Amino acid sequence: MRVMKSVLLAAGLLAAGALSAAAQTTVKWLHIEVNPTQVKIWEEVARAYEAKNPGVKVEMSFLENEAYKAKAPTLLQSKDKPHIIFSWAGGVLQSQVEAGVIEDITDQVKGYADTLTPAAVEAFKINGRNYGIPVAMSQVGFMVNKELMAKAGVDYTKIKTWDDLLAAVKTIKAAGITPIVVGGADKWPLHFYWTHLAVRMGGSPAIAAAMAGKDGGFESDVYVKSAELYKQLVDLQPFQNGFLGFKNPQAVGAFGDGKAAMILAISSFYHTQKALSADKTGIPDDKLGWFDFPSVPGGKGEPTDTLGGINGWLITKGSPKEAVDFLKFFISKDVQTRLAAGNFIVPVAKGAEEGVSSPFMKNIVANLGKSKFHQNFYDQMLGPSVGRVINDASAEIAGGSMTPKQAAKAVNDAWKQGN
Repeated sequence: MRVMKSVLLAAGLLAAGALSAAAQTTVKWLHIEVNPTQVKIWEEVARAYEAKNPGVKVEMSFLENEAYKAKAPTLLQSKDKPHIIFSWAGGVLQSQVEAGVIEDITDQVKGYADTLTPAAVEAFKINGRNYGIPVAMSQVGFMVNKELMAKAGVDYTKIKTWDDLLAAVKTIKAAGITPIVVGGADKWPLHFYWTHLAVRMGGSPAIAAAMAGKDGGFESDVYVKSAELYKQLVDLQPFQNGFLGFKNPQAVGAFGDGKAAMILAISSFYHTQKALSADKTGIPDDKLGWFDFPSVPGGKGEPTDTLGGINGWLITKGSPKEAVDFLKFFISKDVQTRLAAGNFIVPVAKGAEEGVSSPFMKNIVANLGKSKFHQNFYDQMLGPSVGRVINDASAEIAGGSMTPKQAAKAVNDAWKQGN
C-alpha cells in the first residue's frame, strides 16, 4: 500500500511538473497602429517569437490614438495593465517615469542598444537610464495629391517659402478644390503648423531658450510671430468645411479619397492614407507627392531642420523579463528591414534602412539623415499638461477664439506652472 501511495505521489509530482513547464508567461502588448497590413506583420513576428520561446505567449490589443492618450494614466495604475505600451518619448515619458510606472531597462539592453541609431536611443533615456526602446523615426511635411495640384495649376515642387504656400492655397481654392484637410477635433494635427513655424523661425536655440524661461519663454517673438503666421493661413480658410469636427483618421481617409490637395502629415501617413481610404487603396505612389515645411521670412532655423517623432515602446513596472526580450527580437535588424521594405517605417536598427524601397520613403530617410536638429512633437516633448495647452491653443487660433498673443501666453503660463 505504501508503495502504491509512493507511486501515486511520484506520478502526481510529475504531472504537476509537466503542468508547470507548460504554464505560459503572457506578455501583454498594447498598440495604436491602424494599418492592418503592418499589424499582420507584427502578429507574424509575435508568433515567430513564441515558436522560439515555448511557454511564452504574446497577446496583442489595440486602442485608438486619442483613446490611448486619455486612458494611459489609468491603465498604468491598473493591476491588469499591459506590459508593453507605445510612446512618443519626451516630457510625457518623463512624467510616467517620475510616477514610477515605467521599468528601468538599462541593464537589459546593454550591448543591444548599440545596434540602434544613437539619437533614437537617447530619446528614451531619462537621467542617463534607458526606459524604452525606439522603433522608428518620422518627419512632418506636406503630403500632396499630384492630380489635384496639377488640376489647380500649382507646381508643388516650387513651394519653398511660407508666402509660396499661402499663394498656392489661394490658387487651389480658386480652382474649387479644398487646399488642405486636417483632423481639427484631435487638435494635435493643428499644433504641427504653429510648432513647425517655430522650428523654422527660431531653430533649436528658440525651444531651448523658451524652456529655460529666457526672452519671455513661450511668449517670445519666435512663438508670437509663428502663431501670427499660422493665423495668416487660417484666415485664408484653407481647410475642409467642419474641420474642427474631423478626427485625424477621418481627415487622413479623406485625403486618401482625393478630397483635398494637401495634408500636413506625419510621414507614416504614407500607408495610413491608404488603409483609411474608402477603397483601401488611397493615393497611389505615382500620384503622391511631398514637400518639406516651408521656410519663413527672417527665420533662423535651417531648412534641413525637421519636426517629427521618435516612436518606441516602454515596459511597465513589474512586467515579466520576457517583455524586454520580445522587444529586442521585434526591434532587430531583420524585422526592421522587413518593415522598411514594406515602407512602413524609417527604421532605427542600423543597416535596416537599406530595406526601404519606395521613392517616397527613401526621400524621408534622406531628409532625416541630413537633419542636424530633429524636433520631437511639442505636445509630447513638453509633457502632458503643457502639451494639452499647446494643442488646445492651436485649435483655438484656428477657430478664431484665441489670438496669437493669448495662445503664446497660455502655453507660457502652463510651462511656468509646471516647472
